[in-house]
Amino acid sequence: MNFQEYMDKFHTLLRTVDESEVWRLGNAVYEAYRGGRTVFVVGNGGSGANASHLCEDLGKGTISDFDNQKRLRILSLTDNAPYLLAWANDTSFDRIFAEQLKNLAQPNDLLVAISGSGNSPNIIAAVEFANSIGMRTFGVTGYDGGKLLGLAQDSIYVKSFDMGMVEAAHAVVFHYLTDMLKIKFAECGAKLSEDAEREANKGTPPTETGKRPNATL
Repeated sequence: MNFQEYMDKFHTLLRTVDESEVWRLGNAVYEAYRGGRTVFVVGNGGSGANASHLCEDLGKGTISDFDNQKRLRILSLTDNAPYLLAWANDTSFDRIFAEQLKNLAQPNDLLVAISGSGNSPNIIAAVEFANSIGMRTFGVTGYDGGKLLGLAQDSIYVKSFDMGMVEAAHAVVFHYLTDMLKIKFAECGAKLSEDAEREANKGTPPTETGKRPNATL
């Protein structure tokens, strides 16, 4: 297979991704943002790299105003190597993400669980724990969906048994979501500012023109 054939195959795969699934993940992150909830991201190997990358993109790449904009609370549980090794050594590798969630997560927080096969034991354990405490869970998977597809409350499913293409498709989805959520977060910030101004002006008497001071023209 030459490079052009590889790209054609990848483009064909991307066109099979269900756009409604992508938007549902975007809406889940947006709701967490508006509600001040925390988004946790987990994955192994290439999916772990995607988890770290998604955390960086959504945490920084969605900001339009670095000084004033409300920030998304987001954390990748893949990034603290000594902490991961401590849990793996003293409990088991299957528990490295669930144990961190026990320290950090609250009901209605969001867990984004990435697994190309859908069967990584530590991902399954994390989703099981998250479901048990009332978190929202969103799987991002490939292959045949694995256990994750049925366990997570919602999911994005890339229908391929080529792990490299699955991980690459996930990365494209995440970059798209970053761009879209940057717009949504900016719109949300503008609306919050308008609401705050209206609230501040409620007790201010109108001027002779009938308009309150600082009213938007």
